Amino acid sequence: MACTHTIHSHAHHLGWNNAFPPVLTVRPGETVALETIDASGGQLGPSATLADLGRLDFARVNPVTGPILVEGAEPGDAVAVTFLGFHPSGWGWTANIPGFGLLADSFPDPALHVWSYDTGLAAPAAFGRFARVPLRPFVGTVGLAPAEPGLHSVVPPRRVGGNLDIRDTSAGTTLWLPVEVAGALLSLGDTHAAQGDGEVCGTAIESPMTVEIRVDLVKGANLPAPRLETPGPVTSHVDRAGYRVTTGIGPDLMTGAREAVSRMIDWLCAATGMSAVEAYMLCSVAGDLRISEIVDVPNWVVSFYLPKAVLD
Repeated sequence: MACTHTIHSHAHHLGWNNAFPPVLTVRPGETVALETIDASGGQLGPSATLADLGRLDFARVNPVTGPILVEGAEPGDAVAVTFLGFHPSGWGWTANIPGFGLLADSFPDPALHVWSYDTGLAAPAAFGRFARVPLRPFVGTVGLAPAEPGLHSVVPPRRVGGNLDIRDTSAGTTLWLPVEVAGALLSLGDTHAAQGDGEVCGTAIESPMTVEIRVDLVKGANLPAPRLETPGPVTSHVDRAGYRVTTGIGPDLMTGAREAVSRMIDWLCAATGMSAVEAYMLCSVAGDLRISEIVDVPNWVVSFYLPKAVLD
């Protein structure tokens, strides 16, 4: 579609700060096409190597395009962001970064997979000879400026959004974000071609792309946290062949999550011959962590679902 405005990728920033000047002002109802940079900040590309990963400057990671000032937005309102469309680049990367991820203590060594995929999204992306991952682009990081002054890291999510990594912030979805400062100051980036719920190794298919959005304003919404609404089913692209499921059971949800993912890695290695770190990265881009039971004291059940379609 033809959007009202375009913001190119050079108009980006690192971290959240309500003192950052807006690069664009929009009225509610207007549309914007935003070019994004990959989560490495352009340090990794289609020909990236493990050596490039080792040189990664973490001060440059997770840039977001913006900020956009929304006319009339005041604290207590909500900005509604509807994702209209995605124009993927056709390449991306997934990495195990030492010290980062759910199982960081089990995977101390770096690993990198560079993806090449169909920009029309008609075919799954090949993960070597082992798997084919269905593609569903979405925005990993989208948020507004916080009221607290100063520079804040973009890595942890917060009340005003940020690094949410909710894979359903995809085409057709509307996301509502609480406004804390006049003008809202909306930014987004960290676009992914695919991700499983949990993003367990810490990275998805990190892929630069152009995102088209419509920006609306809800006066006096007084939201406690972000909320979203999807236009239809969220897993039908991978449901057709069923799932492999592993579990973690015990009194601690984080321990249960670690156990469920570790057991899926073991299953994948035994069944396919892939290495443990390859299985870990595949789980991050294609599998889903779920809380299956949280009422039967004293033990809870965390499940990890891997679509069997990715192994077809």
